[in-house]
Amino acid sequence: MAEKKVVELLVSGGQANAGPPLGPALGPLGVNTMAVVNKINELTRDYAGMKVPVKVTVDLETKSFEVTIGTPTSSALIVSELKIEKGSGTPNTAKVGNLTMEQVARIAKIKRPELLAPSLKSAAKEILGTCVSMGVTVEGKDPREVQTEIDDGKYGDLLSEN
Repeated sequence: MAEKKVVELLVSGGQANAGPPLGPALGPLGVNTMAVVNKINELTRDYAGMKVPVKVTVDLETKSFEVTIGTPTSSALIVSELKIEKGSGTPNTAKVGNLTMEQVARIAKIKRPELLAPSLKSAAKEILGTCVSMGVTVEGKDPREVQTEIDDGKYGDLLSEN
C-alpha cells in the first residue's frame, strides 16, 4: 500500500499561496504545490477572510493529493456574518453587534456537522453560547434569553430539521 503523508494547516479562505506554511510543508513531498494551492483556494473561496482548517493528504508514490476542508470556528462565522473585526474584549459590558435569528440558524446549519448537537435547535443554542462570550446580542436581546425562548418553543419553524 502506498505511503501517504497528511499535512494539516489553517489557511485564510481563498488566499492560500505557495509561501509558508504551505510551500515548505508540501515541497519535500514532491507534489505540485501550485495545484494544491489552487484546489485549496477553490474549496475555501466561500470563507474569504476566515481561517479555515485544511487537510492535504499526499500519496508519496503517485504524488497525487486530496484536499479536505473543515469549517471555520463559530466565532469566525459570527464575525463574518456581522462584518466586524473581532468579538468584544469585555462581552458583559461592550456589545459588538446584533445577529438575527435567521443568521444564527444559518451559522448553526454550517457548523452542525462538526458540533455534538443532536438537533438544529441544540446547534443554534451552541452558537448563542458563543455569542454570549463574544458580546453579541441576538434580536436585540441577551443570547441567554433567546436560548430560553428556543426551549419555550419559539423559533420552531426556523429551527425545524427540514
